[in-house]
Amino acid sequence: MGDKKDDLEGKFGINLGGLEDLFKGMGNIFEVLTQFAEKAEKEGGISRSGEIPGLGEKAKGVYGFTIRTLGGAPHVSSFGNIKRTPKGPIVEEIREPLVDLFDEKERVLIIAELPGIEEVDLKVDLKGDILNISASNKDRKYAKEILIPQVFKEEQLKYTYKNGILEIILKKY
Repeated sequence: MGDKKDDLEGKFGINLGGLEDLFKGMGNIFEVLTQFAEKAEKEGGISRSGEIPGLGEKAKGVYGFTIRTLGGAPHVSSFGNIKRTPKGPIVEEIREPLVDLFDEKERVLIIAELPGIEEVDLKVDLKGDILNISASNKDRKYAKEILIPQVFKEEQLKYTYKNGILEIILKKY
């Protein structure tokens, strides 16, 4: 009788070798991120409490990043309102929202997170292959320019907004 791995691969038709590689890769990413955070803390970067030295008491900073590994090489994209400059980090008034883009067979799907914004405060503008998302109210401001994988017309765009999540669908012809 074979081992459990052989039984699972045969029973479910899953290549567990590929999954093992995926989990090893994820472990490597987490190890690199942990080292990055520890180094930043030692060198006066972002502390565990979220305070950023030198930005003043009233600065409200939001920063994060996502790592996508689907479809090839890892792609890192950031979001928030903390920007690196030659003089050090600055906190801008306008935040960059977290955005995911999925280029599917019949559509391009874009999902953006804009917490604290009402739909009336939201503006979505499409010009060819560039999509601009912006929103603002008395407490928060967001803006993001997104390069779309192909040119679309305004009538191909539909969007919904609920509970801080903007879902944009661009239908392909």
